[in-house]
Amino acid sequence: MITTDHLDEEICIRETSALSRHEEALEKALRPRYLIEYIGQNKITEQLAIFIQAAKNRKEALDHTLLFGPPGLGKTTLAFVVARELGVNLRQTSGPVLEKAGDLAGILTSLDPFDVLFIDEIHRLNSNIEEILYPALEDFQLDIMIGEGPGARAVKIDLPPFTLLGATTRAGMLTNPLRDRFGIVMRLEFYQPRELALIIRRSSDLIGCRLDEKSAMEISRRSRGTPRIANRILRRVRDFAEVKNGGKIDLTTTQTALNMLEIDSVGLDIIDRKLLTAIIHQFSGGPVGVANLAAAIGEPVNTIEDVLEPYLIQQGFIQRTPRGRIVTAHTYRHLSILRNKEDLL
Repeated sequence: MITTDHLDEEICIRETSALSRHEEALEKALRPRYLIEYIGQNKITEQLAIFIQAAKNRKEALDHTLLFGPPGLGKTTLAFVVARELGVNLRQTSGPVLEKAGDLAGILTSLDPFDVLFIDEIHRLNSNIEEILYPALEDFQLDIMIGEGPGARAVKIDLPPFTLLGATTRAGMLTNPLRDRFGIVMRLEFYQPRELALIIRRSSDLIGCRLDEKSAMEISRRSRGTPRIANRILRRVRDFAEVKNGGKIDLTTTQTALNMLEIDSVGLDIIDRKLLTAIIHQFSGGPVGVANLAAAIGEPVNTIEDVLEPYLIQQGFIQRTPRGRIVTAHTYRHLSILRNKEDLL
């Protein structure tokens, strides 16, 4: 019997992974490197510039910093910028990755003086890891128990002064002891269309595509106030223009591409409209619990709470109530759906 290797499948897998690596590399290349290049979040960048300069003047580590806000607003980018401005190394990890005390101990003991340790999704840290982190943050010491039972003993390891930079989409899930140990707490807000337009113009120059001001504004209005989404849409519009319009991106081409992607005038996509119409048609406009809503549209609860809801609430499409989520009159008008007479009474 002769067997053949699935070469076609392997080639497809390799091409897909190569494309994803290219997308990641492109995403990193679009990130600003210094505070002066950082567009938007003006209050945060102004404050950070002062705190960083003060720490450098005193030759001390920057106070532990917490960044929180919806996904895609630039928390990770800001962490890289802070480390670069301080002129130190950045060690990056995430809350779910740190499962054992030894994992955290290995990272902390490898830090150089004044380095930045960036922990993404810090609200998902294991409670045992948190207990080890407290003395490290306050006294720059690591307290570890070695052995079990009567033979167990505590070992203290001195650590170099460092800065913990935590990022989270859910600041409310942080324990009070951990949150109290951050000297700098900053919330990132959704970007204004003009700020996003500047980011889009900068990104278009970096990826080598021509984009006029009207097209940049059109993309920015449909990007949900989020730079990550704006850059993602820009790349898809570029692809569309290269195939359909000889690489030229004008307002008409941009609108056609966005309509093909089914992104409407305020940035709502298929999943957003699916969520809103599910509340209206399946739950009579609400209130509906998030678990029922997740089951109705086939999305995880975390995705609804962390990714979809923040923008919809900020734009006034839905409201959170003690009994669940409800849609607003603005939603009916935007989706051109007539409300039942019973709802208007």
